[in-house]
Amino acid sequence: MNKETVERDNKIAPAMADTRPSKRSRTKESKEEESRTSPPPEYNENKKPLLVFAHGAGAPSTSEWMIRWKNMLASATDAVEVVTFDYPYFSGGKHGTPPKAEKLVDAHVDEVKKAVTKYPGHPLVLVGKSMGSRVSCMVAEREDIAASAVICLGYPLKGSKDGLCPLQKLEAVRKKMNVANELYVIDGGDHSFKIGKRLLKTKGVNQVEVEMQALMSIQSFLSKMLKRA
Repeated sequence: MNKETVERDNKIAPAMADTRPSKRSRTKESKEEESRTSPPPEYNENKKPLLVFAHGAGAPSTSEWMIRWKNMLASATDAVEVVTFDYPYFSGGKHGTPPKAEKLVDAHVDEVKKAVTKYPGHPLVLVGKSMGSRVSCMVAEREDIAASAVICLGYPLKGSKDGLCPLQKLEAVRKKMNVANELYVIDGGDHSFKIGKRLLKTKGVNQVEVEMQALMSIQSFLSKMLKRA
């Protein structure tokens, strides 16, 4: 019952007998109305995000780099789980030649859907390293995938000495994007964010501190994106 209806009933009630339903009926109707306007039971805006993390072209999900970043992302984002997987060309422990990114989309989608089925209702965040980030972007465009955010490690979240993605070209692409996006540059970092010892000494920091700063940027970005989801 909306405000206008309530006010109208109040005006005519003194001139009429009380024909309202019993308190029990009104309580039942209120509950039914609440059930129609309230979010579904499984919805909770405070639910932890679900991260699906795809590896790069040259190393599987069991590589030292992937395991380390999986653990760091889990801690930084308070994820319900950070799910990793291997693309088919890594199957059976063998390292085949990676195909074009487009050919990996279906396998990636299958892994995402399995994760979402396991954790229904949790905000989905796609994460990728290098090639895995490119495929993650393609997966996010699918109509059957409802991603709240995409985090790209190595593309575009990258180091300034990463020749695989020149910053000037990347900035031109970002200007054409019609979604909210941010870029964090690891100054002096290579494709895996590694910084030379001399530069670290000059800056007065260590590798762990540099990566923690990047994680803080991810944390901030993800917080904003999940509020919009």
